[in-house]
Amino acid sequence: MKTETHNLVYVPIVISVLSLFINGVSSARKPPDLCNRVCGGISIPFPFGIGGKDCYLNPWYEVVCNSTTSVPFLSRINRELMNISLPNDNEFYAYGVVHIKGSVTSSGCSTGASQPLIPPPLNVSGQGSPYFLTDKNQLLAVGCNAKAILTDVESQIIGCESSCDKRNSTSQEVRNNICNGHKCCQTRIPEEKPQVIGVRLEIPEGKNTTEGGCRVAFLTSEKYSSLNVTEPEQFHADGYAVVELGWYFDTSDSRVLNPVGCKNVSDTTQNGGYSIETSCLCSYGYFSGFSYRNCYCNSMGYTGNPFLPGGCVDIDECKLEEGRKRCIGQTCVNRPGDFRCEPKKPGQLKPVVQGVLIGSALLLFAFGIFGLYKFVKKRRRIIRMRKFFRRNGGMLLKQQLARNEGNVEMSRIFSSNELQKATDNFNKNRVLGKGGQGTVYKGMLVDGRIVAVKRSKAMDEDRVEEFINEVVVLAQINHRNIVKLLGCCLETEVPILVYEFVPNGDLCKRLHDESDDFTMTWEVRLHIAIDIAGALSYLHSAASFPIYHRDIKTTNILLDEKYRVKVSDFGTSRSVTIDQTHLTTQVAGTFGYVDPEYFQSSKFTDKSDVYSFGVVLVELLTGEKPFSRVQPEETRGFAAHFVEAVKENRVLDIVDKRIKDKCNMDQVMAVAKLTRRCLNRKGKKRPNMREVSIELERIRSSPYDSEIHIEDDDDEEDQVMGFNIDESWDVGTTAPASMLTNPSDVEPLVPLRTW
Repeated sequence: MKTETHNLVYVPIVISVLSLFINGVSSARKPPDLCNRVCGGISIPFPFGIGGKDCYLNPWYEVVCNSTTSVPFLSRINRELMNISLPNDNEFYAYGVVHIKGSVTSSGCSTGASQPLIPPPLNVSGQGSPYFLTDKNQLLAVGCNAKAILTDVESQIIGCESSCDKRNSTSQEVRNNICNGHKCCQTRIPEEKPQVIGVRLEIPEGKNTTEGGCRVAFLTSEKYSSLNVTEPEQFHADGYAVVELGWYFDTSDSRVLNPVGCKNVSDTTQNGGYSIETSCLCSYGYFSGFSYRNCYCNSMGYTGNPFLPGGCVDIDECKLEEGRKRCIGQTCVNRPGDFRCEPKKPGQLKPVVQGVLIGSALLLFAFGIFGLYKFVKKRRRIIRMRKFFRRNGGMLLKQQLARNEGNVEMSRIFSSNELQKATDNFNKNRVLGKGGQGTVYKGMLVDGRIVAVKRSKAMDEDRVEEFINEVVVLAQINHRNIVKLLGCCLETEVPILVYEFVPNGDLCKRLHDESDDFTMTWEVRLHIAIDIAGALSYLHSAASFPIYHRDIKTTNILLDEKYRVKVSDFGTSRSVTIDQTHLTTQVAGTFGYVDPEYFQSSKFTDKSDVYSFGVVLVELLTGEKPFSRVQPEETRGFAAHFVEAVKENRVLDIVDKRIKDKCNMDQVMAVAKLTRRCLNRKGKKRPNMREVSIELERIRSSPYDSEIHIEDDDDEEDQVMGFNIDESWDVGTTAPASMLTNPSDVEPLVPLRTW
């Protein structure tokens, strides 16, 4: 009887202890279903909470939800809350994160205030505060002439300046990645974790308050660059910037119990090891006057809130894509923190096998259809290429190459694939220039050679044989001052020609545009004239057949890396022999350079090239373009005006001012007289290019005028036919085949081509 009474006495005591334990746990962590955990669509996990004091850990974690706007605020720091993240073992840092709306300091924005609007500093300090500014936050200033400075940071002056002057910025790649001073600037906050920080805007030295317009500065954890940053007025209108705060779980409260089932990874005696059965991990430390605990669910198979009893729950991988993929054809069995795949029963395997077989068959069928489509497409492309190759004279060119196979300098036939790779599929960024006959691309062959690839616009199919003949002959031209034709491609709709690449552009640009890296002195100009004359002399007399260029002008005179002359642009050349004596290439003449005798009679001779070369000499002497001198009151053209100046001994008045003071005037006068002869009205009175080349060499080697002998023609024979050149005509206009039928002592060569 006494024993039973004794036992009854202990029952109330046990009940009281259990009640105290339950109340303690309840007061420390109230079950989440009894507290409001969402405000404005934002999740509020424990230790944060809304409502009664039992819903959050302590007042630092209290969230106030505005009943009207449903906007959450952290009550102790009075900042609008944007997001709360629990600690995650996938991140390298061991703390939770909250994102809040930080204030924006502005000046000169739509408010019209003359002085910067400076909000109070961000203060996350205080006894027991679990918050700190993470190192992801940066000071950012946006706008022109904006200088931002951090305040309330002891013993340091931290800030940055931004302007809209691109010259102060770094490379384009850096500007794309960071705010480096162009339109915006940024700087990091101190490495230690400050808890009070403010932002102030100032005007940079040398600037006044009215320059730059709207300027803003603020702390933010978001990434900005000069490409994605918005206008400062937009930041001012928004009124906030996102700031990231780190937070720790305060364990100084005596009501907080150690979590059940969590592994202490800070305990060195356990070597920090844990298994997949461990649902929760915790680390311990000390911060800002209190001890803290950071807990997170084991990412190997658990999820939830580690700060609640049993908050980390097992993930059922069998319901996820991971389990379904790994256990194809098997049964997925979930386990704590993991899962396993077990073989299915024989009766369950058949439908799966059928599905796999059907799916495989459909997949193979789809691949077969796709492969057939690719094969047919490739076959059609090959047939089309062969058709173009035959139409463009590919077989004829092969015969010509076989006939001349002993010539190592012979051109080669390129495939369309080679040239597509060389020009990056004819990328528009590779375009060197465009003309009436086609587009020229810069390319690189597989052997590393840089070439110029000319893609023509059209070709007359009736002239294929003549085109092939001329390709063969032009490819054999081997002169240091003539651009080398390396080969062609005939697999495309129109032929593509491949030339050697000349890097320094044309003479026209170097002569008429100022350049700091190269000066067109008189000696350089005379050397260029001699090189051009030598190249034309070679074409007229030293080649297998006489070759007439037909379009001599400064834009067709290229300069290589050592500024040596390269005569270019023979057009889509087509060779024809006339009585086995003449070969001519068709290039549309250019007004200002066209021989007047040829312009009227349509009969082209070697003296027509001499006339065009004379115009080039005038450009070298005067520094003017054929169309830059138009006399409104007279009918004289560019060449006629020069010849009249020579006759009236006014050469010094028209010589280029850039060379007048530093040139040998005896040589200039001698070249001017030779130019006058080249521009003679009658072709028979002009010297040939061989004579011109010899005369120029003699001028260069003769230091005194007494040693330079230039014959003067009679006034009657020395006139130049003038043209009224309207300013509206394009320089590259093709001259008409014939305008008049004046007799000439020279037989016409080849009629003008249309391709």
